[in-house]
Order: sequence, then structure tokens, then C-alpha cells
Amino acid sequence: MHPTHSHDCLPTLATGREADAILFTEGDELYAAMIDSIENAQHEIALESYLFADDEVGRRFADVLIKKIAAGVRVRLLLDAEGCRSRMSRKLARHLADSGVEVRRFRPWRWGSPGKYWQRDHRKLLVVDGKTAFLGGFNIHRESSREFYGEKRWRDTHVRLGGSLAGQAGDSFNAFWQRDLHWEPQKSDSSGSMLMPNQTRACMHQLRCIYGTLFAEAQSSIRISTPYFVPDHRTQNGLIEAAQRGVEVSLLVPAKSDVPITRWAARAAYARLLASGVKIYEYLPRMFHAKTAVIDGTWATIGTANMDYRSLFLNYELNLITRDEQLCRQLEIHFSQDLSESAEIRPHAWTERKWTEYFYETIGWLGRRWL
Repeated sequence: MHPTHSHDCLPTLATGREADAILFTEGDELYAAMIDSIENAQHEIALESYLFADDEVGRRFADVLIKKIAAGVRVRLLLDAEGCRSRMSRKLARHLADSGVEVRRFRPWRWGSPGKYWQRDHRKLLVVDGKTAFLGGFNIHRESSREFYGEKRWRDTHVRLGGSLAGQAGDSFNAFWQRDLHWEPQKSDSSGSMLMPNQTRACMHQLRCIYGTLFAEAQSSIRISTPYFVPDHRTQNGLIEAAQRGVEVSLLVPAKSDVPITRWAARAAYARLLASGVKIYEYLPRMFHAKTAVIDGTWATIGTANMDYRSLFLNYELNLITRDEQLCRQLEIHFSQDLSESAEIRPHAWTERKWTEYFYETIGWLGRRWL
């Protein structure tokens, strides 16, 4: 199932009461809330992360996880083998396992199936007792902490969920733990929210399909935040068509990237977008890592998926899709605040950039499918 402009791609989410959700944009506040939930766990802790560093933040989490093992709580830790390859030391991993934490690495390198190594577990998810869940862009590392990294800490977004959404998060983790990689929820909660992976049995490009439908049906505004913007042509065309019919399309990306070649690839797509009326802003103060979108102020998504080839076609991701008015409003407020610290890319100035920029953009675009 791969239609772009079809209601079948869009989950049926009724508007209702406000979700039991809290947004986080500061790592220290998020980590404190996560650790508090872990410390209050009674039965089970399930933690999944693309990156879990052996640094001040990672060791703080390791200590509290081991403490809960001693209290009789089951602790499962699912880490991406590539994401943690250079940041999670063998010593820390062994210490966790020897203490009773059930540690698994998602898809370590195997000579017999090298193709699967390209599909990474990019999800960041914590579920405590099936009652509280945390989901979003924050990895577990010092780069997201003001305390340990200072004023240049990464700008990111995460959400805490309760109720049936926490149950969905637990079901999603359990399915992944059991190597069922195409889990999908059955229905939304009463607030009009649902967790959605990018690959399901019904659609192997589920988030891409949802984005396509939302862009096609947008009436007034599309506001996208993404650290890595390397969209396929269909996604680009969806944004261009929306702008051409009068929708205010705004794209927020980092001015500086931790992966420079992805910035080159992103800039290769700017010319077409700018020519159609899409507004592009580059966030100036620090590394920008938030992954959110708000459509018409009535639909929103927040999660682990970037708007690039890896998230749309290769990696395993998990996003919250919601019609909750409060969450949409809060995300729009954060978007406006981020724009106040950003520089807009002007179409005329963009056409006059140096020839060397064209060269780097070409290199980035040629490698876009593997970034």
C-alpha cells in the first residue's frame, strides 16, 4: 500500500479530550523525569535507544537501572548495535548484563546478512510498568545535557505519555523485543492520538504515506522541524504542491550538522522548494535534533523519524500521530520560538551562492539514499 493522497494512509483519529502528555525540550529536565519514573518502577522497565553513551548521562541511567534490578524489577535494554558501537563501552555493557539487566543489541554485523545491517533501530523509547512512556528525538548522551555539555547542548524534543498510549508503547517494545518488526496499533486513544511505526504489515513506508496525505490535505500551514532533511521526490513534490496552492509551508533545519554531508544533500533540494514558495529557516544557536511537524494546527507528529531516506525507507522508527489540540498548540509555540533564533534562506541570495556549494551539494545528493 503506497498511495500518497489517500485517506487510507491516515489513521482515523477523532478529536477528544487532551492527551495525558508532557513535552520536553531540555535534556536535563527529560532525563530527570525519565530517571524519576525508573526509580518509581514496580514491575518492569523497557528502554530502547539508538545511542546509549558511556558518559555522565549514560552512567547515571545505568546506575538507576541496576538499582531497580536489586529491587526485583525486570529491566530490558534494547540498543542499536551501530548507534552504540563507538559510544557504549564493552565494560559498561558487561556491567549492566552482569547485574541482571537483559541487554540486547539490535542487528550487530553478520557476514551472512550484510544487507540487514543498513536497517537500524533508530527508536528512542522508555516504558515503565506499561503506564508511563517517553518517546522522541533525545538519545542518552551528554550532548543533550546543559549540565555536562553547556550552552551548546543539542536542541531536541521528546514527549511523555500515559494511559492507553503508554500501553501502545509497551506493546511496540514487546513486539520489537520478540523480533516482530512490523507491529502497528489497532486504534487511537480518546484524545485522538496513536503511535505509528514507519514500517507496518499494511505499508512498508507508513510514515511517508501519512506525510503525503497530510501535505495533500493541508489547508493553511505546514510546519516541519527536522535535523536531517533529505526527502525523496514524492515528499518534496507534496511540499511544493502545498505551497503552490497557498499553504504556508515552513521548514526548520540546523545551520550546522553533526553529519555535514547530510546538510549538503539537504541544500541540494532547497532551490526547487524555495522557487515554489516554501520558506526554509536554519537554526543558528546549536545543533538542532528535533523531529516534529504540525499541519493546520490540528494534526501533529513527534517522534524519532527524520525526513530523510533512512527514516522513510530503511531504519525502524516510531512517531506519535495526534490531533490533540494542546500538543499541537505547544509544538507551534516551540516552532515559533525556534524561528526567532533562525535565519531565513532567501531565494535570491540562494541563487548567488558560491560554485563550491553546488559541488558539495551534488556529492551529498548522490549519496542521499545511504545517509
